[in-house]
Amino acid sequence: MAKGLSAFILAVIWSIVLCSANLSAANKLYDTLEEKWDPEALGNHRAVVTVDKAAEIAAVRIEWRRPDTEPENKGIIVIDERTGKAIDNVLAVSVNREAGKFLFQPRSGEGRYFFYYMPYELTGTYYPKVEYNEPDYGSHGDWLKDAALDQDQLNKLFEQSPKAEVIRIESINEFSDFVPMEMIATTAETEELISQNLQKDFLLFPESRLNPIRMKHDLPLKWIEPGPSNIFQGNARKGEFYVFQIGLFAARKSVDRVQVEFSGLMDPTNEKAVPATAFSSFNTGGISWDGSRFAKNISVEKGDIQPLWIGVQIPKDIEAGTYNSDITVKAGGESQSMELELEVSSETAPNAGDDEPWLQSRLRWLNSRIALDDEIFEPYKPVSVDGRTVSILGRKMTIADDGLLASIDSHFTPEVTGISTEATKVLDKPLKLVLENQDANIMQLESSDITIDKVGPGTVKWTAASSAGPLEVICNAVAEFDGFVGYSLEISSSETVSLKDIRLQIPMSPTASKYMMGLGRKGGFAPDEYSWKWAVEKNQDGAWIGGVNAGLQFSLRDENYRRPLNTNFYQLNPLLMPKSWDNDGKGGCELRRDDDGGITVTAYSGPRTIQPGEKLYYNFNLLITPFKPIDMRSVWNTRFYHSYKPIDQIAEVGANTVNIHHATPINPYINYPFIRPEQMKDYIDQAHKRDMRVKIYYTVRELANRAAELFALRSLGDEIFSSGPGGGYSWLQEHLREDYIAGWYVDRYRDASVVNSGTSRWHNYYLEGLNWLTKNVGIDGIYIDDLAFDRTVMKRLRKILERNRPDPMIDLHSANQFNPRDGFANSANLYLEHFPYIDRLWFGEYFEYDLGPDYWLVEVSGIPFGLTGEMLQDGGNPWRGMIYGMTARAPRNEYPKRLWKVWDEFGIQDSRMLGYWSDNCPVRTSRPDVAVSAFVKEGETMIALASWADEDVKVQLQIDWDELGLDKDRSKLYAKTIEGFQPQKVFRPDEAITVPAGKGWLLGIRE
Repeated sequence: MAKGLSAFILAVIWSIVLCSANLSAANKLYDTLEEKWDPEALGNHRAVVTVDKAAEIAAVRIEWRRPDTEPENKGIIVIDERTGKAIDNVLAVSVNREAGKFLFQPRSGEGRYFFYYMPYELTGTYYPKVEYNEPDYGSHGDWLKDAALDQDQLNKLFEQSPKAEVIRIESINEFSDFVPMEMIATTAETEELISQNLQKDFLLFPESRLNPIRMKHDLPLKWIEPGPSNIFQGNARKGEFYVFQIGLFAARKSVDRVQVEFSGLMDPTNEKAVPATAFSSFNTGGISWDGSRFAKNISVEKGDIQPLWIGVQIPKDIEAGTYNSDITVKAGGESQSMELELEVSSETAPNAGDDEPWLQSRLRWLNSRIALDDEIFEPYKPVSVDGRTVSILGRKMTIADDGLLASIDSHFTPEVTGISTEATKVLDKPLKLVLENQDANIMQLESSDITIDKVGPGTVKWTAASSAGPLEVICNAVAEFDGFVGYSLEISSSETVSLKDIRLQIPMSPTASKYMMGLGRKGGFAPDEYSWKWAVEKNQDGAWIGGVNAGLQFSLRDENYRRPLNTNFYQLNPLLMPKSWDNDGKGGCELRRDDDGGITVTAYSGPRTIQPGEKLYYNFNLLITPFKPIDMRSVWNTRFYHSYKPIDQIAEVGANTVNIHHATPINPYINYPFIRPEQMKDYIDQAHKRDMRVKIYYTVRELANRAAELFALRSLGDEIFSSGPGGGYSWLQEHLREDYIAGWYVDRYRDASVVNSGTSRWHNYYLEGLNWLTKNVGIDGIYIDDLAFDRTVMKRLRKILERNRPDPMIDLHSANQFNPRDGFANSANLYLEHFPYIDRLWFGEYFEYDLGPDYWLVEVSGIPFGLTGEMLQDGGNPWRGMIYGMTARAPRNEYPKRLWKVWDEFGIQDSRMLGYWSDNCPVRTSRPDVAVSAFVKEGETMIALASWADEDVKVQLQIDWDELGLDKDRSKLYAKTIEGFQPQKVFRPDEAITVPAGKGWLLGIRE
């Protein structure tokens, strides 16, 4: 037994530790909201102290063994159990992490007193701020008024005073407990343990998966008595992915190059039953989000602990019995062995144990390559290559000698609802890489052979080489089925060369130069001239320029590009300035409209010198839009209900697609929808019986603190969670303590989240989680609240849904990110690479619905990209929304169900939508600030009018009656009564229609 452990420790703490270790995590995920007292008044932790007889003064020593730093700077509140009132007369004799010694006045005499030792004040809502109370000790009234209160006298008075007894330490609930893994060993205990193991630089502590190692800088008390060990014994089931931990304690010095090696599992006859390849060491390496393998160089500072999470896949057909493996841990040139002894039962674990998250088997999901293939899905078509022409759904491109695109054509109809044989040019001339020497002369690049290789149904790659004097340009490019084209231009020189500029020119056709968003401009009409410079505080690296049915996004990337954080957190982990394009602030972009009306984009990098052997990477991505035809029948038939309500109640509204947010009874914790799967499945089953779909909030941006794998993920450093200043809700501060970014918080469920990093193995887990949800719960899709992953992950996500569910659906929500905090990013531009894989947009809080139709078309509607959406901020504007086929989402507003009723009465599902943006629209208005869209079907047409005028205006309709197939003289325009939208009214075809400011009409036309 370690020296200095008191009878209190033996009788109280160890009983708590052992009970908690055996029971607390065994079959639950802390899915409890029960609280023993009000934490916002008293904090989350207390010592229960008993006084056995009345006295004017009592002394108590609380051996709390706290994991927080500087407890001496946090206050104490003492509550008299009998009166429920706070005791003012409390003095601190000494306070440190190991224990606190106090003098207090037990006003009620004999009885119990509660010492709340981490009280705090909480302010804010979704991003709360917690400040812990400062110490406020003192003597009031006559209590100790004549006593000398210097430290020596306090110590003496403590020794002389009657002693109160600590009978237990409690937390607000089990989820907030510090036991067993966050009760620190004392300095003396740690030093003694080290002194007993002086021959080793690091010590190994095997630990059960049920007790995740939580502390980085302190040994837990739980490890002191048994000490380090070279054996771990566990119990596994057949087919289970069995997980355990080894805590590496850098006892005598810092160590690096931590590695873990396995021998495989040997059966009782010493035959190898499970190969070493069945083992995984998650902390030392794995498989990244893009399928590539990686290794990590782990360093552990002296005095710190590094958890090593290890898993082994037990075969389903293995014989029950005892199996052994030798595990070797190497660090800093030292090697130590540990024996793993596994008792495998005759029971088989369903789904490798994945149905029980607390068993940590899902950690294997981190290394998943699920859906990482080149297969495609509807409506996309395989990539076709004919010589240097590459064809994909609705688009065609040709490749020039230098590997850059010579032409891009779009075959989407002006309405983006179909594909035609007629081509619309995207580029006016080929893309051009320009090398300008110091004398302002353009260096002529000479190209050699180009190699084109069709990788599979979804991908084609090509390589080309060009040279100009000592300069060489290697072009590596890839094009995919969705309209993505990625370029890496490697520029090197055989001798020192100084250049005035290296720039890329993108000449857009006049048709594809009407609109723009990005580079600090809100979406809308494209300017004739525009200049832009790189700035790290701006989440900007490119723009989209185009017409409705033909456009192009370009984004300029560093060769070590990493996805920055977004949505409130951009400035904490911003864009990596590209070494090539930015060139220490010399680079930027110029846009200029040519005489023929086309815009040429020039991405320049400015003067620089290239040394022999130096390689510069001018990387950029292109997205050719639109991505897919809009299925308007599906649009009209999909009616959202964005709230958790009984299925019957939702059906009464007329909705058929339910989005279940987090912070709801069946999905309480953000981005961890695995805590109440039975309740979720029951709800979804009810919906399916009514032919309704249910999608859930599930994304990657932050992760709930109730995730079973939270501390295992923390052990991976900043791989999964972003480094940051900490703070946030009290649970995070008390259990994570440092180096994290606090995310969204929901008080109803005490759901405190942590912000994820940009791209990581967590995306593999996320995708496997989606796979599990589709197969075991039956979700029909997901609702994504802003995006924190790239298009590779989104492709995999869509494939999982397509392969597991009939008619799956993804919709994307975003708040407007055009603000300083988010780096003035346009949400549609930021997420454009994901649009080929989603079905609907919901843009969103803070979008500026008072801006013009050009803003609506580009930033809100989704139409130029093959999507549609709904409105959110203040319910949107229903008249303007109808122009683009949009409503708000029930039940936030009443008008969607009223519009749905009119749609169904008209039969809008059978109509063709012809918006004002299409030359084929058969109805026009006499004013540019009043827009019109027509929904045309045989024998009848519906038109939507919407005004952007500041006052009521009269408009005259210009109707192509032949296109409508109607006789003007026999036709009338009629408005049905729609509560809150319009009154009933009939108009003659030639009658001027008064359109109220900011409103409009929904009119039927028939004979």
